[in-house]
Amino acid sequence: MTVPEAPAEESLMGHLLELRARLMRGVAAVLVVFLGLMPFASDLYSRFAQPLVAKLPSGGMLQAIDVAGGFFIPIKLAFFVALLVAMPWLLYQAWAFVAPGLYQNEKKLARPILLAAVLLFYLGLAFAWFLVLPTVFGFLAMLTPEGVAMAPDVSRYLDFVLVILFAFGLSFELPVAVVVLVVLGVVTPAQLREVRGYVVVGVFIVAAVITPPDVVSQLMLAVPMCLLYELGIVAGAMLRPLKGRE
Repeated sequence: MTVPEAPAEESLMGHLLELRARLMRGVAAVLVVFLGLMPFASDLYSRFAQPLVAKLPSGGMLQAIDVAGGFFIPIKLAFFVALLVAMPWLLYQAWAFVAPGLYQNEKKLARPILLAAVLLFYLGLAFAWFLVLPTVFGFLAMLTPEGVAMAPDVSRYLDFVLVILFAFGLSFELPVAVVVLVVLGVVTPAQLREVRGYVVVGVFIVAAVITPPDVVSQLMLAVPMCLLYELGIVAGAMLRPLKGRE
């Protein structure tokens, strides 16, 4: 006689319904912020372009090569800003979905790690916006040959800046990744210290790939990543004994 599997199927269906509800709440939050930003999309892009416009020669400005570029690019920017603003809520929805399946000691470790991940991501964005981009644009403007007009396309400028922002935001998550690996027992702080030289080389290679082809931006990404790697080792060494005592 076959044992009915209704409880398992009901459990799976409940998880799927819960996942759908969490996704819908996340999408709704992004849409609400996006619609709230839409009336200010043009002003938002003007502020967004300021780091480059400030480094252009007197009277310099961005240009829209595509016919509809001047219309769609501010909308695209408003969507990405809405995504960044709603990020804490999106992460909370992900946490609320997985938290019931975690043990109490795992929840105690996951909460500060999740909070640190959010703060470090925004710290990476701020570091790129206030320090890296003005420095990079000033450096590139200084090296522009005489007689060459520097008038970047609005679409390419948006893509360039978004890549830089997300690259730094994700790179600043390095300590979180290191702590997670240590807490899970994949590696030990001693092993991480032993491979420090290889990590430094890898960091500079990654920085060279994802940043513009200039030494300034590469150093401004590689040096913080090396420091964050050391911070992750220290934090992992502090949290590892706490995990062992649970």
